[in-house]
Amino acid sequence: MDLQLSGKTALITGATGGIGLEIARVLAAEGASVVIPGRNKLRLEAAVKTISLGSEGRVRGIEADTSTAAGAAVVAEELPEVDILINNLGIYEVKPFAEIPDEDWLRYFEINVMGGIRLSRAYLPGMLKRDWGRIIFISSESGLMTPSVMAHYGMTKTAQLAVSRGLANETSGTGVTVNAVLPGPTRSDASIGFLRSLSSNPEASDAQIESEFFKTHRSMSLLQRLILPDEIADLVAFVSSPRSAATNGAAIRADGGVIPTIA
Repeated sequence: MDLQLSGKTALITGATGGIGLEIARVLAAEGASVVIPGRNKLRLEAAVKTISLGSEGRVRGIEADTSTAAGAAVVAEELPEVDILINNLGIYEVKPFAEIPDEDWLRYFEINVMGGIRLSRAYLPGMLKRDWGRIIFISSESGLMTPSVMAHYGMTKTAQLAVSRGLANETSGTGVTVNAVLPGPTRSDASIGFLRSLSSNPEASDAQIESEFFKTHRSMSLLQRLILPDEIADLVAFVSSPRSAATNGAAIRADGGVIPTIA
């Protein structure tokens, strides 16, 4: 299927690794011109090189930290217009609720929520003026089913759902859409380390660690394995495309069946 992304410019945050990197790779392969910001010059250059392999679209990086107001301003100045904005930048950790200080709550909100808000505020007006655009927030199944030991993370993912739906209301009658995608546990170097931190035997193999996680912490999963980054990226690419015009204001699950249908 031709996703009709040739000639579109896409900005993807948090794209030097993990889901964001795969989203950028898929969009570039579909012919979009891809821009990724990053605060680490070496990681940024490596990611641009990786995304460029087999790509039909142009790829470039902007050295900036979009978790800060100053970094978002740098990106908006260097890239005044985009057709597609993927708000993917985010952090997570496991920490008991009673041990989460105010500083952590504020830091998680600043990075996971305000980063996307600032860039959406910069680019939504231009999209509305041109009568076409896509804004996608990469939320999480934790936004609907928040683990008690990740309350500060889950709070930010729920906030992203509220922000994306609120922005979607601004697009009524236009060619602009705003949606959220909710991945479940997805494979990456960081996620394997995260699962290992929860394991009863941190010395076990990756396969054993993964199996224990789903038996103990995600028994409700229908997939019963980590989702692959390309399985998220392919969905995001469709939602980014002109072919997804009827999908707006939605919270789209790619959670492996973790979230009950009634949620």
